[in-house]
Amino acid sequence: MIVIESHTHGVVLLVRAQPGSRKSEIRGEQDGAVKVAVTQVAERGKANKAVVSLLSKQLGLRKSQLELLSGETLPQKRFLVREVSVEQLRAAIDTILR
Repeated sequence: MIVIESHTHGVVLLVRAQPGSRKSEIRGEQDGAVKVAVTQVAERGKANKAVVSLLSKQLGLRKSQLELLSGETLPQKRFLVREVSVEQLRAAIDTILR
């Protein structure tokens, strides 16, 4: 199950990033995190920007609603998602994964 935690400014979403993939897509769940593959390579923040772009597009969010809290140079990342509830985000993710 994907871990989504409450936060004073929204919710925290765990993400497992896979840069340098052939295709940008949300691939499912891995160890409680949303597994996100992006075509961008992991250099100078390019992959992180691609993850934000993909998540915002797939989840129907504005890019400004997503803020990287930790894991800038690691595959395991924590994103603050503003202006949504745990239930709203879980429903959006479940829709994509079906």
